[in-house]
Amino acid sequence: MLGTLLIVSGPSGCGKTTLCRRAEADGLTAYSISCTTREPRPGEQDGVDYHFLSQADFAAKVAAGEFLEHATVHGNSYGTLRSHIVELLEAGKNVVMDIDVQGAASIRACDDPVIRRAFADVYIYLPSAQLEARLRGRKTDDEATIRLRLHNAAQEDARMGEYAFVLESGDREHDYAHFTALLRALSMRRQLR
Repeated sequence: MLGTLLIVSGPSGCGKTTLCRRAEADGLTAYSISCTTREPRPGEQDGVDYHFLSQADFAAKVAAGEFLEHATVHGNSYGTLRSHIVELLEAGKNVVMDIDVQGAASIRACDDPVIRRAFADVYIYLPSAQLEARLRGRKTDDEATIRLRLHNAAQEDARMGEYAFVLESGDREHDYAHFTALLRALSMRRQLR
């Protein structure tokens, strides 16, 4: 039985990575590890958090058509290997991908029959004042980066209507309860195919 591919998008700091990682830790999904050209943050590990690639290695994979989606966000390149996702889905695994709105649009347009059958998407929405508080609370970005992320969040929020589902963020437990309810519903949809 084919797994479900759930695309999870939302602004940096909305909690999407936390939701995806927790669902994986609870055995509900397999988490897709993206490739990126950005530098690792403190504590991040290659092959666990991301596949950290040089610009040259990333460009070679783009040229070879290896990415399901790829985009440049905040000055860095990100991408997801198509072969890895298809392999997981065909093994019956539910996959969550935490990607930006550009990447989600690319996957929505994908003509791969496995991807199209498995596809679903959710946007994590967080009002801007709460988002700013979260970004500042992380203490990982300087002021210019926070301003850029808030600017980008407004542009991403404008594309929320492209998503089949929207989860308005509250606190971690509220968000996780709604996220797992969506995963259960999508699993039932999959059962009916």
